[in-house]
Amino acid sequence: MEQPRSPQVSRRQAIGVAGGVVAGAAIAQAGAMPAFGAAAATDADAIVVGHGLAGLVATAELVAAGRKVLLLDQENEANLGGQAYWSFGGLFFVDSDEQRLMGVKDNHDLAWQDWLGTAGFDRGVDNPAGQDYWAYKWAQAYVQFAAGEKRSWLASLGMQWFPMVGWAERGGGLADGHGNSVPRFHVTWGTGPAIVEPFEKKVRAGVAAGKVVFRFRHRVDEIVTTNGAVTGVRGKILEASTAARGKPSSRTVTGDFDLKAPVVIVASGGIGANHDLIRQNWPARLGKAPTTMITGVPAHVDGRMLAITAKAGGRIVNPDRMWHYTEGLRNWDPIWPNHGIRILPGPSSMWFDATGKRFRAPDWPGYDTLHTLGSITASGYDYSWFVTTQKIVDKEFALSGSEQNPDLTGKNLWLLLSRVWQTPEPIRKFQQYGTDFVQAKTLPELVTGMNRLTGSNLINVDALKRQIEARDREIDNAYSKDAQVQGIRNALSYPGDVLGRTASAHTLLGSDSGGLVAVRLNVLTRKTLGGLQTNLQGQVLNASGTPVPGLYAAGEAAGFGGGGVHGYRSLEGTFLGGCLFSGRVAGRAAAAATAG
Repeated sequence: MEQPRSPQVSRRQAIGVAGGVVAGAAIAQAGAMPAFGAAAATDADAIVVGHGLAGLVATAELVAAGRKVLLLDQENEANLGGQAYWSFGGLFFVDSDEQRLMGVKDNHDLAWQDWLGTAGFDRGVDNPAGQDYWAYKWAQAYVQFAAGEKRSWLASLGMQWFPMVGWAERGGGLADGHGNSVPRFHVTWGTGPAIVEPFEKKVRAGVAAGKVVFRFRHRVDEIVTTNGAVTGVRGKILEASTAARGKPSSRTVTGDFDLKAPVVIVASGGIGANHDLIRQNWPARLGKAPTTMITGVPAHVDGRMLAITAKAGGRIVNPDRMWHYTEGLRNWDPIWPNHGIRILPGPSSMWFDATGKRFRAPDWPGYDTLHTLGSITASGYDYSWFVTTQKIVDKEFALSGSEQNPDLTGKNLWLLLSRVWQTPEPIRKFQQYGTDFVQAKTLPELVTGMNRLTGSNLINVDALKRQIEARDREIDNAYSKDAQVQGIRNALSYPGDVLGRTASAHTLLGSDSGGLVAVRLNVLTRKTLGGLQTNLQGQVLNASGTPVPGLYAAGEAAGFGGGGVHGYRSLEGTFLGGCLFSGRVAGRAAAAATAG
């Protein structure tokens, strides 16, 4: 039987000025000189490398200040917006209108307590030469931003958010430790594309006004410095590509370029698709790097600009800090090589290692991503298992990614409401066509399917049954000594979870479960938490802590600010926000530096 294609998200229409788009694209593909007639000594006031969210925001700020910008990327126009376009659109706000609507009490001090407990900054916070010195300062600035003007700024650009605030990364059990004390994950109405859209509009308006020239298929190989100051970039022009968004593109070279500007902003993203670089930087604290991983970003997210920027004098800090997910599914309908999708789980599924041993606190769905990653690697295997029920799958499972959420992405309220009475279609398709789901009416049948899927006999039905029955007995009362069951009860006290993210407490082996489901969970590569060290103006620093004249960085390439604003862990909803904040800071600072 032919498998249907998964839902695809079409590019937003009518967001560009046709003449500007056509002219910009023609110039970009041909490699011609900019149309805005810059002085002979320079080709623009600034060059931005990377047309993802951080690059678009930085470019928009430069244009607003009247600067002329060359926006370069090795990929084609179809990939404008980068990883933000594929995202679920989650944003971290503090004391928002949506939180207050859901009865959540939040404030700056609580958010800062959570950030510090999560980040664990311990590398020279008080030492200007320390790896965490600027990261800590960026964290202070970002939390203030999230508790202050962030929401109103984005709302002024037309963004809206789904009113039920999500509760991600619920933490490790201590008030001053890792995790969000309250729900803070705000899903943007329209998901990732709706976050990209207003900044793409601004940049395309800049193209139409002669302030921006796109240079698609321009791969930067060198940041040029003269007497210690940045003076431009050099690289190769790649052959024109018609590859769809996210699909691999040709690396055939058709020419060279040498572009001059007094400012270069590196906004080229992280290393998520470069498994060799991930393993090279893998920290011992997370155990041995998995032999097999799936990939949460397209192949062009290769991290190559980090080394290029370092060669120009930039300092890379905290390269061993990274963020990979533990609930990855192999995409039955892949867009990029080894394409993985993350389950965004509610709190109720039981989590077991590859041998069928239940994980202990805080290794439960949605609690502590990196601690669970360490527990998985400590098991000696590259995967783990959810054992759950169809009732839980129907209520609690969501998939990360704009293309996996056609209701939210398409702003289709009726389709969104249909989640109340039916399993969302993307989940149904993964259950039907994916390779990681096992469904059965009885536990012995489920275990047989689990062992068949992995080609092993690691799971013992009697041992698994004993653990599940022990947990099921804890459901009979409104109180429990099982900490995960306590967490489920806690979730059911929050209206947002009751309405959309937590199934009613029930026994897994009971008759009202809707059937048993096991899900093999793969390690899914995603984010770089370290990166180029930057000061609070977005300037890239050298090994001595001095800014490299003319060199700036933003987004994931800068560890979302300062070379690692998250420290060791993320509170979630902070990656897109880090791109927005650091892109704005770098763009404004670069505009000020080129004034007059």
